[in-house]
Amino acid sequence: MTKRRSRPGVGRSGTGNESGHEGGVRRRGSGPTVARLAAVRVLERVERVRAYADVALHHTLAQSNMASADRRLTTELVYGTLRWRGRIDFLLGDALDRKLDSIEPLVLTALRMGVYQIHYSDRIPDTAAVDEAVRCTRALGVERATGLVNATLRRVAREREKVVFPDWEKDPLGHLEHALSLPRWIAERWLADHGNAAPALAEACNRPPPHTIRANLQRGSRDELLARLREDFPDALPCTLASRGIVLGRSGDAGRDPRFREGQYTVQDEASQAVVDLLDVAPHHRVLDICSAPGTKTTGIAEQLSDRGSVLALDRHAGRLGLVAQSARRLGLRGISTLVRDATRPLDDLPLAADEPAPAGGAHFHRVLVDAPCSGLGALRRNPDARWRLRAGDPARLGAIQSSLLESAARVVSPGGSLVYSTCTVLSEENETIVDRFLESHPGFQLAEPKTLPPALASVLDPRGLMRCQPHINDSDGFFAARLERKS
Repeated sequence: MTKRRSRPGVGRSGTGNESGHEGGVRRRGSGPTVARLAAVRVLERVERVRAYADVALHHTLAQSNMASADRRLTTELVYGTLRWRGRIDFLLGDALDRKLDSIEPLVLTALRMGVYQIHYSDRIPDTAAVDEAVRCTRALGVERATGLVNATLRRVAREREKVVFPDWEKDPLGHLEHALSLPRWIAERWLADHGNAAPALAEACNRPPPHTIRANLQRGSRDELLARLREDFPDALPCTLASRGIVLGRSGDAGRDPRFREGQYTVQDEASQAVVDLLDVAPHHRVLDICSAPGTKTTGIAEQLSDRGSVLALDRHAGRLGLVAQSARRLGLRGISTLVRDATRPLDDLPLAADEPAPAGGAHFHRVLVDAPCSGLGALRRNPDARWRLRAGDPARLGAIQSSLLESAARVVSPGGSLVYSTCTVLSEENETIVDRFLESHPGFQLAEPKTLPPALASVLDPRGLMRCQPHINDSDGFFAARLERKS
């Protein structure tokens, strides 16, 4: 069995001063630090209304005037607590004399955040973590639970060295669920799909991702951008898979850099960039992106076209399509048109561009991208709340949508053209199963031969030519993609 040692290296805070009170000097009887109170409120919204953590956090930080250190701490507490919630609940289960579902949600949130600080922060003393959790509980209007919070967290801190988690060899599911923080249903499916690699995948999904960007070749080469960026990101390196990608490292904020605002690059994971490379866009191609918002891949396609082709970007939501146009303006791109459309329905009447009438016989496109809505279980490093928001039946429900999108897309691919189906999940039922089912019912399509695909992607292609990027292997999001070619 694996005995729990003191604070693990993965997920450590690295923020705050040595007293642990990042909001300034603490006096007896005063309230909690603003960072911790903000974090517990974000976590409470995520739990109560299944809010998206990144959206709730962004809204909270945008409405505050917190100092940068407090903003970093709030972000750390939100994502860290969500990332390790399964493990934290195991620790709480040992320390409590009652079931977790019997505890008021606000109190349970304060307890979870307290445990996170005790087990995952080098700089926050246990006494400070306990004290701040008690203050948060009081400030949230549940004074009656302060004794429970105080006693429970003191016990968690006191018994840190005694904790034993389920062993991988003896209890694989228990290990994935309680030691590596996966809901049981995800643990079961990852074990079935990935076998002995499941722990490495889960561990990778509990680490924050690197900051990765895509150079806008309309504004200069990748090498030129890399040289400029190394002034502020000395560890920056070119990506190995993505032709225009740069890995900046795990520090800094690429979205706040002036070069981002000037349109020199787009923030995008390497695996996501590789999907566009797999699409193999060439000048003068007509391209259809049927689930385009927020436009990260759409703009990547337009950059490859270099104003010598067109991209028609579809999405069901007009507001989200506005993000596509906004990104295109920032990057100085032309040739992108947008159209509000539900792509699960037939697309035979599509125009070639949003402001054109549909041609006789319907529009056909040289390339079609189906970046399908999915469970997102390959992007847990960025969205740790997804594992708790999703339900066991969601992949099957999403599979029906994914198949509908492929069906619609197939009808508008030009003879000799191709479509790419992609997801950011690592579940076979949303990936290979969907593609194989499509190929069985569409004999006019075939998988592209691996030798015809970009050589840079060879390490992530299987013998059939299916692309799989994995967090524990490629240090990227988990992505799946297949290029399907329509026979002439």
